[in-house]
Amino acid sequence: MDRYTLLIYLIVYLTVAFVLPTYRVWKRTGSNPVTFGGTDSAHDYVGTLFKVVMLIVFLAIGARALLPGVDEFLMPIFWLEFGAAQYVGYILLVASLIWVVTAQLQMGDSWRIGIDPAKTRLVSTGLFGVSRNPIFLGMMGTLLGLVLVLPNAFTLTSFALGFALMQIQVRLEEEFLRRSQEGKYEEYANRVRRWL
Repeated sequence: MDRYTLLIYLIVYLTVAFVLPTYRVWKRTGSNPVTFGGTDSAHDYVGTLFKVVMLIVFLAIGARALLPGVDEFLMPIFWLEFGAAQYVGYILLVASLIWVVTAQLQMGDSWRIGIDPAKTRLVSTGLFGVSRNPIFLGMMGTLLGLVLVLPNAFTLTSFALGFALMQIQVRLEEEFLRRSQEGKYEEYANRVRRWL
């Protein structure tokens, strides 16, 4: 594939999966769905680390696209560099983008980046009837797809950090939902698995 394919994909992904939904929810509700702040809380700290992960991904993919010959400095993982892995990686990238956007649309105005103390509707149908965290699941698929398409130390580090941060964020959100949804979340959690 062309050197620019992943960079274009990443720009489209960030636009379709984060910028447009943020704008849509803000326009319809008047509230900012990005809830990470600048405090020292665990929630905001995780939000800051998410930004670091995205920066690492963007720098690795941007450098590869714009600076020919930079691949060797990204510390390639040679044993993952084969056609079938890349093919699976591209399938994961496309499927995860579709999955994330579908889950966001199903959340509607309840979609948030982080924990919003304002009470929102608990979504438990559609993809949320299969996974309690389909958006995070899709994001994991995206990061894994990047590792398979562009196997190097940066994409692998992004996957590992992203995976750990999503595990922490999901648990923070679950605690909040247990407190704020008056028993509804507990029933939902007993019926639907955390991931799949």
